[in-house]
Amino acid sequence: MTDASTTAVGTDATAGTDATAGTVVTPSLQAGDRPVLSQRRGHEFTRILAFGAARGENVVPNDDLVGPIDSSDEWIRQRTGIVTRMRAGRDVEAVDLAEAAAREAIEKAGLTPDQIGVVLVATVTHTVATPSMASLLAERIGAAPAAAYDISAACAGYAYGIAQADSFIKSGIADHVLVIGAEKLSDVVDPTDRSISFLLGDGAGAAVVGPSDTAGIGPSIWGSDGSKWDAIGMTATYNEWAAGAPRPTMRQAGQTVFRWAVWEMVKVARQALEAAGVRADQLAAFVPHQANIRIIDEFAKQLGIPDTVAIARDITTTGNTSAASIPLATHRLLSEHPELSGGLALQIGFGAGLVFGAQVVVLPLVPSRLRARAVPVP
Repeated sequence: MTDASTTAVGTDATAGTDATAGTVVTPSLQAGDRPVLSQRRGHEFTRILAFGAARGENVVPNDDLVGPIDSSDEWIRQRTGIVTRMRAGRDVEAVDLAEAAAREAIEKAGLTPDQIGVVLVATVTHTVATPSMASLLAERIGAAPAAAYDISAACAGYAYGIAQADSFIKSGIADHVLVIGAEKLSDVVDPTDRSISFLLGDGAGAAVVGPSDTAGIGPSIWGSDGSKWDAIGMTATYNEWAAGAPRPTMRQAGQTVFRWAVWEMVKVARQALEAAGVRADQLAAFVPHQANIRIIDEFAKQLGIPDTVAIARDITTTGNTSAASIPLATHRLLSEHPELSGGLALQIGFGAGLVFGAQVVVLPLVPSRLRARAVPVP
């Protein structure tokens, strides 16, 4: 691996500086000096180098789901904007989707897997509590022994990952970080549930973050609101399930989540714009978590997003894919509108916890020879 090197012991003499990521600055040791720890020096700026995507292979229309919830195609379209959602087959796991997305992103970034220093996977649908999906993924794609761990921040997980990748590269921990949102939400669906089941899809979106000559990732605004901890979550704990409760599936308090997303998350989005020194009319794209088309549209209205800004609406054909939704939606925008490359995008994730994360990013360049649709799972 070419990323961070091992630190050494230095002294409290004046240290020099080095702008190269992973470089260890070790002051010279003078007789009688007290040893102090040397420090890494990272890159000043970062950016997203490339995206990758994979969606479940099965197209599931509304009509396939309306019976158990006593609903209709028209009602789902009006309430959510969803026409179809993509779901994976029984033998496909979230890590399989993550692998396909990761390989595409690394290839488009012009890197090899051994150049990845950290693998971050945002997910709430890994098949086991431990070990992590990230460590398995790192081994599969050939990135081991990269540091690897999962992020449990639901629909904000990808934005959390971008915040951490930005920090890692600036601090010298790594030169390149792979950030993935990967979910197989169809595994935690109750077909009779009217609160969230018909929203959910399966997919993985990946981004490679690396050093840049100019700022490519703005300051991250993130946080949580545990007072609404039970607004989105599971129907039972593992212990309750072991004691005889039905298998845990997802539920949400729809109105609580809608009001919080529309009113409180708009404030977070504005903070992200302000922190980046950017106005809404200077954006090329707005990529919110693909929760619900009504939330997306009201969000854009409250922010004053002009018609010149492309708004991601991947939810209409992919569904709500939680941590995967932002990178999947961005990947689709760049595939369908390559002219957005190099422009600014406001991205914001929000969901179970409740948690949130937002930042303004520069969209990566998309060479015409690399414009492609999401990579199917083998």
